[in-house]
Amino acid sequence: MSGMRPTGGLHIGHLVGVLTQWRDYCDSAEAYFEIADIHAYTTGFDNPQAIRDERNEMVAVWLAAGVDPTKATIFLQSAVPEIAELHLLLSMVTPLSWLERVPTYKGQIEALGAEIATYGFLGYPLLQLCDIAVVRGERVPVGRDQVAHLEFGREVVRRFNHLYGAGSEVLVEPQPTLSEFAEVPGTDGRKMSKSYDNAILIADDEATTTQRIRTMFTDPQKLRKGDPGRPEICPVFALWKLVPEAALERIAAECRSGALGCVADKAAFAEALNAYLAPVRERYRLFRSDPGEVERIIAEGTARTRAVAGEVIAEVKRAMKLL
Repeated sequence: MSGMRPTGGLHIGHLVGVLTQWRDYCDSAEAYFEIADIHAYTTGFDNPQAIRDERNEMVAVWLAAGVDPTKATIFLQSAVPEIAELHLLLSMVTPLSWLERVPTYKGQIEALGAEIATYGFLGYPLLQLCDIAVVRGERVPVGRDQVAHLEFGREVVRRFNHLYGAGSEVLVEPQPTLSEFAEVPGTDGRKMSKSYDNAILIADDEATTTQRIRTMFTDPQKLRKGDPGRPEICPVFALWKLVPEAALERIAAECRSGALGCVADKAAFAEALNAYLAPVRERYRLFRSDPGEVERIIAEGTARTRAVAGEVIAEVKRAMKLL
């Protein structure tokens, strides 16, 4: 089980990391992928229309990247009320101190501002657990920075099963599947992020992508063609690694010798990246031109999810003597 918040356009880092992995999960597991729109309100509560507008846009990119709705289940978090009900029930047995010690809590408040220090933001990790538990998620792909969130969830599951399980496993304890993705640099050399305005978006057209690449930072010591370069510190060379069958050794050698100038390198990279993205962008345009099909896929996946979630909630309520 995995998911994303609909908070902005997906970029090439998402494509080569998360979405490629999701595509493979479609063939190897019973996979659930969540449109985490309620989660988006923890930081974007003052702009609900933006969250609503991004939902189908995001799913269109998922589908274009190869996520197969006939093999996996795509569902809308806010349309599965069992998630909110499970969150309420588990909040009754979750110690406040467990939430306060989640490493990202204070760090994100410092980074994003005190206005996000809401009850919902504090309970974010518990809601994440409910997303997983309500579909009996066994495996969750996470990066190392997210392991603490999942371990918190595992503790809550163990506590609930101890209190109410009578020796049986009412809730499934999810296991992490560590996913290591190299950090993808943006056009300014920092980590690629739409919030930094340094991202190359999957849904951009070729002209926009080419223009973004032309403005990219490179080796500050390589000022003109003929100057020796250092590809190991160049963001453009780092992005070359995302393009299948790129001649990395030749590009690196010509950069170091000075035979390859930055302008020519950027132009070649833009052409190669646009060619790599072309089939994905074509599928994206097809899905965006048929919003009814995207809505149907979401509705069908949400209905399947609710069928499973209803069973889980019933088991939880029976264990708590609420049924």
